[in-house]
Amino acid sequence: MAEVTAAAVKALRERTDLPMMDCKRALVEAGGDEEKAVEILSQAFKKIQNKRADNATEEGRVFVLSNDAEAAMVEIQCESAPVATGEVLGAFGEMLVKQLLEGPGADGPEALMGQNVPGSDKTIQTEYEELVNKIREKIVVKSVNRVAGPVGTYVHHDYKTGVLFMATGDGGSDTEVLKGVAMHIAALKPSVTSVEQLDGAAVTAERERLTAEAKATGKPDNIIDKIVDGRMNTFYVEQGVLVNQPYAKDDTKSVAQALKEQGYEAKCFTRVAIGG
Repeated sequence: MAEVTAAAVKALRERTDLPMMDCKRALVEAGGDEEKAVEILSQAFKKIQNKRADNATEEGRVFVLSNDAEAAMVEIQCESAPVATGEVLGAFGEMLVKQLLEGPGADGPEALMGQNVPGSDKTIQTEYEELVNKIREKIVVKSVNRVAGPVGTYVHHDYKTGVLFMATGDGGSDTEVLKGVAMHIAALKPSVTSVEQLDGAAVTAERERLTAEAKATGKPDNIIDKIVDGRMNTFYVEQGVLVNQPYAKDDTKSVAQALKEQGYEAKCFTRVAIGG
């Protein structure tokens, strides 16, 4: 058996950033060959992945990055809060969202992981496997999103909730309302952006019910229409329609009204929340 020196173990430790005993064990198995030892250590990823496959990933972190034209969001789930808030996962997530925003884009986590780490010939997948080897717990890149502006972004202070809110229109450089609506979405959890996204049959049934109730009062038809419209707006708010909800930063107006005042209309949104 080839002699494994302390210097060789130290060199492998510095190269892989893995525990000293793991590095020594790999070098012994590799007969002192550092390249073979690196390969042996890399295979540990699959063992960890298989061993922890059924573990719940109820912790994690959401990363958001934007520029003048686009915004990107990456959701990473893990098993424990210390890993979620740790520097290692933080650096990996920041690299991922930067690549998503500034690179060619990706239609899902797998496509993004197949791209190279910026400034390296190493893939992000390889970087991810090294991360799992180091941390030794289940880590999942759950979702990736990149959208064109106008867009408002928000990440909650605990990094567990993130929002991308897309609008149409030209409000110029004043994007404060877009950020405000993104924050509104994070807090109030709307289910859809507009009434058109609700179940049409349910909307029709509710309008017919309210109309019948109003007619029973004997009021004129023009008054009945106004009564029904008002109650339908309440119904839309209860169903979680974003544009009908009172705007969180000024509940004297709806989200739609707040946006219109600044030259925007709501288009769609993506809300991600770790653990629900």
